[in-house]
Amino acid sequence: MFETEFARTIYEKKYAMELNGRKESWPETANRVAHCVMDPYMPELAGRVEKLIAEKKFIPGGRYLYAAGRPFPQTNNCFLFSVNDSRESWGQLMQKITVSLMTGGGIGVVYSNLRAEECVVKGMGGKSTGPCSLMSMVNEAGRYIMQGGSRRSAIWAGLHWWHPDVFSFIKMKDWPELVRKGKKEDFNFPARMDMTNISVILDDDFFAAISDPRWNRCYQLGRDTFTVSHRWAVQVYDMAVRGMMETGEPGFSVDIGPNSGENLRNACTEVTSRDDEDCCNLASLSMPRFSSKEEFADAVSLSTAFLLCGTLYSKLPIPGMHKVREKNRRLGLGLMGMHEWMLQRGIQYGVNDEMAKWLDAYCTSQSEAYFYADRLGVSRPVATRAVAPTGTISIVAETTSGIEPIPACAYLRRYLDGKVWKSQFVIDSTIRRLVEKYNVDPDLVEDAHRLAHDVERRIKFQAWVQKKVDHAISSTVNMPPWGSEINNEGKVKEFGQTLMKFLPELRGFTVYPHGSRDGQPIVPVPYRTAVNRTGVIFEDNSMDTCKSGACWS
Repeated sequence: MFETEFARTIYEKKYAMELNGRKESWPETANRVAHCVMDPYMPELAGRVEKLIAEKKFIPGGRYLYAAGRPFPQTNNCFLFSVNDSRESWGQLMQKITVSLMTGGGIGVVYSNLRAEECVVKGMGGKSTGPCSLMSMVNEAGRYIMQGGSRRSAIWAGLHWWHPDVFSFIKMKDWPELVRKGKKEDFNFPARMDMTNISVILDDDFFAAISDPRWNRCYQLGRDTFTVSHRWAVQVYDMAVRGMMETGEPGFSVDIGPNSGENLRNACTEVTSRDDEDCCNLASLSMPRFSSKEEFADAVSLSTAFLLCGTLYSKLPIPGMHKVREKNRRLGLGLMGMHEWMLQRGIQYGVNDEMAKWLDAYCTSQSEAYFYADRLGVSRPVATRAVAPTGTISIVAETTSGIEPIPACAYLRRYLDGKVWKSQFVIDSTIRRLVEKYNVDPDLVEDAHRLAHDVERRIKFQAWVQKKVDHAISSTVNMPPWGSEINNEGKVKEFGQTLMKFLPELRGFTVYPHGSRDGQPIVPVPYRTAVNRTGVIFEDNSMDTCKSGACWS
C-alpha cells in the first residue's frame, strides 16, 4: 500500500480518519472519498473511481481526502478574493478570509483596487495605510488559524505592476537581520508576510510598456490619478527579478491576451479567475502508474466526472460563493509524476514528443466535462485543467510533484506535527523504485538541484506544458544560493532576459534559491546517508547545528 514509511506518516497525520480507535487504511479512504462524493450524483461510476484512488492513479486534493464524509464536507482547496477601496470592503475581506481559512481552504487576494499609502482619506480626514498593511493583517490572521489543529494556512497576495506601492510590495519579505536570526532559531518566529506567497501581476499593459520606450499611461485609484511609463515597467521587472533570485520573492502572475483580467489566484496560483469569491476544486492523475495512453484517457474521463460531482457535493463557507460556483464551476484536474514518467522511459527532463501525445489525452477533460455537465443538468465548467504543486498529495502517491523534477534523491523533509516541527530522512520513492528495479545509480539521476544549473530548460518545459493547461501551472524553479557562481548580482540581467523570452507564454513563475529561507522543507542529503536512516523521525530542534544539512555525511 505504501512503499515508504514517510508516505504512510504523512497520510496518517493529514488525511486518515479515526475509526474505532484506529486509523483508516488507504483502501478505506478510497472508498469513503469516492462514494461520499459520487453516490448522490453518479453512483454507477463510484466504484471505478474508488479503484483509481486505491491504486493511486488518481488522487483527489487534500481537502477531499480530509473532509469527505465529515459533518461539514468542505472539499475545495482554495478560495479567491478581491478587495475594494472602502472600510466596509476591508472588514468584509477579513470576515471572508477568516471563515474560509477555518474550513481548511487556502486563500488568494488581489489588492490592486486599494489606493496607495499616504493618499488622503477625505471622509475620515486621515491618510490611507495602503494595500501592504491589509496584506499584513490577513497574514497575521492566517498565523493563528491552524486548520485541523496542524495545517498551516495557505495564503497568496497579488498586486499589479502599475500600482504606486508595488516597490514596497516587492520588498515586503526582505526581513531585517534580527528577524532572520529569530527564524533561524525557531521556524515559528513571526515575520512580516511569512505565511503568504506574493506575486507581481503582469498584464497586457506591462508587456506593451516593457517593449516600447515611448509607452506611458494614466491610471486612477479612487480620486487619485498617476502615470506609469516604460521606465517604471523596467524598474519593476528588474527589482522583482533580483528579489526572486536572492530571496525567492516575489513571483510573477501573468494574465494577458484571452486570459486578460483573470488575475485572481488561489494560494498556490494554479487556479485563475476574474470573479470575487470563486473557488478551486483540485485532483491529480499520477502519470507513471498508467500502462498506456488509452488507460490514462479513461482515467481523465472518470476523474473529470468526480470533480464535477465535487462541485455539487462540497459545502462552501460563504453564501455568495454558491452563485459564483454555479456560474463558473471551475475544475482543476492536474498531473503529477511527470518527471518519474520521463525517467521510466529514459527521457531527459524537458519537452518530448511522447508526452505530447499524453497531454492531448489530458485535454479531453473539457469535452468530458461538458458531457457529464449536460448529463447532470448543470452549468458547463469554464475551465478544467490546473497543475498544482501536489506537495503532500504526491508524497502519498509516492511520485514526483506536478511538473517538478525529483527534489533530491535523498533528503530531510520537515513537517509540522501539531505545534512541533519534525524532520524525517526520506529516500525519494521514485529513486527507490529505479534503484531496486533497474539498478540505476542515484548519483547519475538529474534532480532539481542539478537542473538548477539549467534554468532555461525548466522554464521552457513549463511554457510548453502550459499550452495544454487552461488554468495555470504552479511550479517553483530551483536555483543555487544567492552569491554562487550562477546566481549573483552579475547574473541578474542575464536571468531576466532568459525569463522574458518565455514569460508571455507562462501564467505564473516563481523560483527558490537554495537556503534563502530558514526552515525550508526539503534539505538534500547524500543517498548513502539516508539509506540507513529512512523513517527516523526527530524534533527539528534536535539538529540546530545542522539546519543546512551540510553536517550529514
